[in-house]
Amino acid sequence: MTPRSYSAAGAVVIHAGRVLVLNRPSRAEVRLPKGHMRPGEPPDAAAVRETREETGYRDLRLVGDLGQQVVTFEYEGRHIVRTERFYLLRLVSETTVSRSTKDAGQFDVAWLAPDDAIAQLTYEAEREWVRRALAKATDAQVAGPSGK
Repeated sequence: MTPRSYSAAGAVVIHAGRVLVLNRPSRAEVRLPKGHMRPGEPPDAAAVRETREETGYRDLRLVGDLGQQVVTFEYEGRHIVRTERFYLLRLVSETTVSRSTKDAGQFDVAWLAPDDAIAQLTYEAEREWVRRALAKATDAQVAGPSGK
């Protein structure tokens, strides 16, 4: 069977010394925001869009590119090959917009201390993205304009 391949983009959001994670109770997972890229959509735009959709946070700004990896896994009897690109984002304000019923029902947003986020994330690949983001982040980049 031919593997199914697709591209996804995601983000590590750090704000006020905390890391944003998504609890996904239906799958017993703790994840970072991430999703499929639309045809022709740049990966950085997809990362911001997916983070907004899944979290409801409207005011997000790109800080930097964290890199790319290829992840392979089995899902519902199919071999999946996913190319992922992750970005460091910062929260400009805590302003939110309504999430879709699907996203609101699927994801519970949580802000965790970095060590707790790394410990609770379900997949090692996502723990590595947080480590990279923490290494790249500076206080000024992630604290926001008011410094908080």
